[in-house]
Amino acid sequence: MINLPQGGVVTASVGTGQAFSPAPERSALVVDSGPEVNNLIDEVLRSEGWSIQRVPDNQAVLSSAVDPFDLIITGARTLGPEDLELLRKIRGVRPHQRLIILTEQWTPGDVIAAMREGAFSYLSAPFERHSFLELVRHAVNSPCWDDGIEILSATPNWVSLMARCDSVTADRLVQFLRGVREPDLPEADRENVIYAFREILLNAMEHGCKFDPSQYVEISFLRTRRAVACRVKDPGEGFSLEEVRHAAINSPAGDFFSHIAVREEQGLRPGGFGVMMAKRLVDELIYNEHGNDVLLVKYLDLGASSQAVTA
Repeated sequence: MINLPQGGVVTASVGTGQAFSPAPERSALVVDSGPEVNNLIDEVLRSEGWSIQRVPDNQAVLSSAVDPFDLIITGARTLGPEDLELLRKIRGVRPHQRLIILTEQWTPGDVIAAMREGAFSYLSAPFERHSFLELVRHAVNSPCWDDGIEILSATPNWVSLMARCDSVTADRLVQFLRGVREPDLPEADRENVIYAFREILLNAMEHGCKFDPSQYVEISFLRTRRAVACRVKDPGEGFSLEEVRHAAINSPAGDFFSHIAVREEQGLRPGGFGVMMAKRLVDELIYNEHGNDVLLVKYLDLGASSQAVTA
């Protein structure tokens, strides 16, 4: 059993007579992943001022977790189900423990289970330094992170979920999506679908929910014999795509960047190219009548095997 020690806040007196709480050093408990991955983790975490305690395996994690850690990172050489069992045991005592699962062997079912169990993210090797750094930053700096994704229903061919309307949840969801690979979809096409999905998702969160974390977007991922599809529905009032002046897709001919000034006037994030790029990256992009429900479709190579992904 893991025993939780009591902790306190350290304060100090400054010249003005006011008390302040110095920023505590952040700590990570990391399972050994071999020299290459270990070096990457060390480089990323120590560049951010983290302290690192490394352990050889998941059993050692349970022994070491008597002390609280800001983040736990599993070993890339363990299987997904092993790390999920570790997560269940730790969160049984520390319900909000932030844990990133690294793995070299996985199934789409493992990724879905990781979302269900509340893993912060699920990375399959190989992983890039920049992406890993951003993930670590999000893992510690994001408040109320572990209720951001709720699985409603999941089969190997159809996953439905709710996602909280904030950019960190969007990034986490995209990372989980990268863990579910389609054997009939070339890597370039797969990244195109993910990019298009992210842009449509952020549009839904920004315009449909105003990035209000109390609001949720409804999302479905579907796999048929001939296509993969993503559906995004937000709770907003909707819009007419033809009347959206802040999007590049409606910029006048010869004035491709006119929408930027409109976005600045409306206080929107930089961008406006998302819908236009998404339409080019997938085969079908269809809005419903109200503009708050979007379907993206990418057709599979019919000459390749069309067997469904198994969990």
